[in-house]
Amino acid sequence: MHRNTTYQQKNLDFIYRQMARLNNPAEIGKLFEALFTPAELEDLAARWEILKRLHRGDTQRKIAGELHLGLCKITRGSKELKKEGSVVKEILNCKE
Repeated sequence: MHRNTTYQQKNLDFIYRQMARLNNPAEIGKLFEALFTPAELEDLAARWEILKRLHRGDTQRKIAGELHLGLCKITRGSKELKKEGSVVKEILNCKE
């Protein structure tokens, strides 16, 4: 979302707080299934796969070829992992 209106930001802030409150992966899964379409969840899972592969050192071209994705989507993930204090990188450093 590029342009957050006041109500959008308030709603996002509320959702973030509620997700932080949930300590149960099954409940978070139910929330995601209620909020997102199956296609949106597939896209989220694909984005996470991109991040995991980048984190382990795979090249962007290799990922694009194996996952049949455009380089733009992969480049976005690469930029995120290079950010100072990246929460995504912190999560990826944790063992599953």
